[in-house]
Amino acid sequence: MNLTLIFLFSTFLCICIIVYLATKLCRVKEQLSIIKEALEDIKSGNLNRRILARKNDMTKTICYNINEIAIDNQAQLIKLKQSEQAYKRLMTSLSHDVKTPLTSLVGYLEAIQEKIVTGEEKEEYIGVALDKAHHLKDFVESLFEWVKLDAKEQIFQFEICDLNELSRNILADWIPMLEDKQFAYEIEIPDEECSIQLDCNAYTRIINNLLQNALLHSEGDRIDIQILEDEKQVNIIVADNGKGIPKKDLPHIFERLYQGDESRMVSGNGLGLSIAQELVTVHGGTICAERSPYGGTTFIITFPKAL
Repeated sequence: MNLTLIFLFSTFLCICIIVYLATKLCRVKEQLSIIKEALEDIKSGNLNRRILARKNDMTKTICYNINEIAIDNQAQLIKLKQSEQAYKRLMTSLSHDVKTPLTSLVGYLEAIQEKIVTGEEKEEYIGVALDKAHHLKDFVESLFEWVKLDAKEQIFQFEICDLNELSRNILADWIPMLEDKQFAYEIEIPDEECSIQLDCNAYTRIINNLLQNALLHSEGDRIDIQILEDEKQVNIIVADNGKGIPKKDLPHIFERLYQGDESRMVSGNGLGLSIAQELVTVHGGTICAERSPYGGTTFIITFPKAL
């Protein structure tokens, strides 16, 4: 009797196992069919396709990996489309920024060559043409610099520098220009040495770009520069009292060739702040801009003490 019960129990257990395995096999077969269909869908370009899987599915790891691949490819495709759009905007901006001053320059030079203007008017035309030629030269140089930075081809020479002393030397060259433009200024730089690893030329370009941006576009008459430091980082603050950058433009001012509000950006080429951000990033730092509630814009550069 016991043998009969054992036999029946064993038979029942075997049947259960067979049913369980058959069910699993059917589920796997079903999942493989879904996976095949999804892969064909993804291959045809539908990167929104996802494969649903249960926690106890034997194919769940494969499904999750396929989903991750689709998500990654979708993200790369979005970046590619954004790059294409940025490239088109870049070409449009370049066409305008180069063609406009070049056309004007040719016009002035033709007027001089054809003797349409003479005497003092000719000298005036020569001066205007020279200014436009310098503007075009500055734009091309800035563009080449940005391209080298973007392509990671710029070579930097990092060394331990006294940031406070370097900043004083840079600002000393700007004081005559600030006074000539009738800009009041206040400079607060600690007397103590602030040793930090920098590329001195790159840091000089960062400060120059920020000051030039304030002089050309702020419509203010005052610039404040302050350097603050603690054990971990150094903050360089450049603030103006102008009309400020519109709130809608603040998230975009570091984008290449972004010129935003015409009243603030009209005479710029849209590369200065982008170059400054790239150079700050190379130093492992950050740069941000804030709109003051009392008017004006404040740029804050943060450098870590250890690069």
